[in-house]
Amino acid sequence: MGPLLQPFLDNEFLQRALLAGVLVALACAVVGTFVVLRGLAFIGDALAHGVLPGVALAILLGMPGLAGAALGAAAMIGGVSLVTRRSQLSADTAIGLLFVGMLALGVVMVSRSDSFTGDLVRILFGELLGVSRADLGLQAVATVVVVATTLLLSRPFLLLCIDPEQADVAGFPSQRYHVIMLVLVAATVIVSFQTVGTLLVFGMLLAPAGAGALVARRISSMMLIAAALGSLSVYLGLLASYHFDLAAGASVVLVAVGLFFVTFAVTGVLESRRRSAPSNTSTATTGVSA
Repeated sequence: MGPLLQPFLDNEFLQRALLAGVLVALACAVVGTFVVLRGLAFIGDALAHGVLPGVALAILLGMPGLAGAALGAAAMIGGVSLVTRRSQLSADTAIGLLFVGMLALGVVMVSRSDSFTGDLVRILFGELLGVSRADLGLQAVATVVVVATTLLLSRPFLLLCIDPEQADVAGFPSQRYHVIMLVLVAATVIVSFQTVGTLLVFGMLLAPAGAGALVARRISSMMLIAAALGSLSVYLGLLASYHFDLAAGASVVLVAVGLFFVTFAVTGVLESRRRSAPSNTSTATTGVSA
């Protein structure tokens, strides 16, 4: 067990990275469940990229990166709502336009300053191995708030995923809870970008929850499976990063995506066997009767 546990016992930075990664996995598992069920992958991707100009602006002004990320996410959500309300364009079109525009703005801002070289890498790919105690505390508080809020609103969120009109009839205004869901996705992205980066947090939102959707038949089971797979991805990704000198955040997300495809393959094989079982049984029974 030495190579599997010793790196974490000997290195405090790996311990902090593991704990921070597990917190990210928990938040992404709970929120990502509704991202998958509601079909919000595109807006999740847009939010993950849309925070870039906000973070760049914050760094230029000497402000905390989290404040800039919140500003960028608010601009993305507000812009999408404004375009869809004031025009006949679909939400996908509005998201696509703002996604490209915000990303282009961020790249332009970064290209105008030589001081962004190291910061850009940290923004895009995170700094999992450089998590401080303060970052860990903030991540813990944010995870508790996001998870508690999502679980508290799980019923209207589930109705929203099934049928927005049904949510309205049940007394949960679909538009209001849709915005709340987007805010929770944005909050998860904002807090997690310091750990796994804006490009990689999207993978943590989708891959474990997607794997859970392949296996589970209940919301609670899907969340638990997603949390377990996300946490396992953090552990295996950090282990691979330590032993093979790989990028930590990218390794974690790569493992998460790999676990999704393993789950996809296994469930596909089991489903094929289940479908073929009745015909085999029927054939065997016919043979015995004959």
